[in-house]
Amino acid sequence: MRIAPAAAPPDAPVSRLNPLAKLGAALAVSLAVLASIDPVTPTVALLGVLAALPFGGLHYGRLLRRGWPVLVGAALVGSANMLFAADQGGTTYLQLGPLHLSSVSLAVGGALGLRVLAIALPGVVAFATIDPTDLADCLVQQLRVPARFAIGALAAYRLLPLLADEWALLGLARRARGIDGGANPLARFRLFAATMFALLVGAVRRGGRLATAMDARGFDAGTPRTFARRHPFTGADRLVLAFGVLLAAAALAVSIGTGTFVPLVG
Repeated sequence: MRIAPAAAPPDAPVSRLNPLAKLGAALAVSLAVLASIDPVTPTVALLGVLAALPFGGLHYGRLLRRGWPVLVGAALVGSANMLFAADQGGTTYLQLGPLHLSSVSLAVGGALGLRVLAIALPGVVAFATIDPTDLADCLVQQLRVPARFAIGALAAYRLLPLLADEWALLGLARRARGIDGGANPLARFRLFAATMFALLVGAVRRGGRLATAMDARGFDAGTPRTFARRHPFTGADRLVLAFGVLLAAAALAVSIGTGTFVPLVG
């Protein structure tokens, strides 16, 4: 089974933290950035997150390999808003048909791209350093989430890479039978739809077998379960959670203090 490697080594300080503390800190920062549409709030939040990464044992190169889709998405959002913004005031730098780039649209697009990056990056950092088994254990131990739901979600995550493997196997099997869409877009779409349907049927069957196996092992019973590993909420976890809340408050405070704060609603 192909599982993406962790962004931090197992002995790194951030890897030993409680998953709920990391998710809580990431959620606090993301909500603060989401609450404002000005460029100052995401800038402060991004600088704070990036400055804290080395103290947790994270390397920027590893994080970039895991979070490059976020960079691409933020660049696409920013570019689209730069070229097609409704407000095209200020100095015009480029005008080519529907494409219009001005100083105002450049600022708006840059702010939106930065906001997307600041909202997503804390979550990428948190999930890139969380072991799924530890997260499932913490959900049951600290948040009292039903074990059937937590372990079912863990199993689904562990089985997710199988979809890519099965997709490749289905493609090889159809190619061995001489089924190929070639250059015909309609034939390629039909082949894609048929492969997707076969993948969906296989996933539903596997999910049914997994649910039956979990029920047979007592996950649907009301008997309290024991845990092989305990994950207490330590002082370091409280510090990380407090850091996330303080960073969120600092980002909003700097935005309000500089007079650039623009609430999302209102």
